[in-house]
Amino acid sequence: MNIKLGTAPDSWGVWHADDPKQIPWQRYLDEVAEVGYRWTELGPYGYMPTDPVVVKRELDQRRLTAVALAEGGNLSEPAAWHALEKLMTDSCELLVGVGGLYFVLFDASYTDEKGRLVAPRELDDAAWRRLIETTQRAADLVRERFGLSLLFHPHAETHVETEAQIERFLRETDPARVNLCFDTGHHAYTGGDPIAFMRKQHARIPFLHVKSIDADVQRRVAAERIPFAHAVSMDMFVEPSRGAVDFLAFRDVLRDIEYEGYAMVEQDMYPAPFDKPLPIAKRTHDYLVSIGIGS
Repeated sequence: MNIKLGTAPDSWGVWHADDPKQIPWQRYLDEVAEVGYRWTELGPYGYMPTDPVVVKRELDQRRLTAVALAEGGNLSEPAAWHALEKLMTDSCELLVGVGGLYFVLFDASYTDEKGRLVAPRELDDAAWRRLIETTQRAADLVRERFGLSLLFHPHAETHVETEAQIERFLRETDPARVNLCFDTGHHAYTGGDPIAFMRKQHARIPFLHVKSIDADVQRRVAAERIPFAHAVSMDMFVEPSRGAVDFLAFRDVLRDIEYEGYAMVEQDMYPAPFDKPLPIAKRTHDYLVSIGIGS
């Protein structure tokens, strides 16, 4: 087992390229280094400078390595391809310039940040086929033009969120082109078992997003159909040591399968007071290292 433990701007409350509610990118990098992480994601494109020379210099000064950048798009809508292609191209140029490895892709949400439905909750078969085709087209672009790997991120309140949907997605995509960024917190949030799923599908999972959920909040959210963005603001996602996901059992699965890859702490919080994330990050880093997930 060889786990590279890192983190992402999402754990500091970053959801957008530019938002005054978000911590400045320089402070984010300072605090990541202070915690002791060595690997980071770059957040959404535009949160950090888009000049790779600038970003690489800032990372090197803090002895950090960028691994991935995550972005989304409406994967079942053909008219959305041109905007997605431009976003992927810009993102991958930055990633290549700083030595990154993975472009993480997720489907657009079927709700907005106020929880209003903006698309059907489930796709019909034709729209699902378009989602699969677009994902594989995106993977080909990322690999052929930039030499990077595409990882698909199943995400709450998108069209690939439940365990059944993820299983279908894996059956219908080419493992030589598309694999998963597997998020333990989102999987639990949507009612799945992240431990059993990791054991079953580990061959398609080279990259983890690590977090847990508050079971009491999750039950309230499900009962009252509270939208995802509101659930995040209610502290739905919690530190691995304090939530419903059994990380000792998850660690044991990683040992059994001899996992070789990245585990990026990504505890969704938005908005987040600027002084909130650092102590959480320190506790999380120390806990994961103490149980053998990273060093």
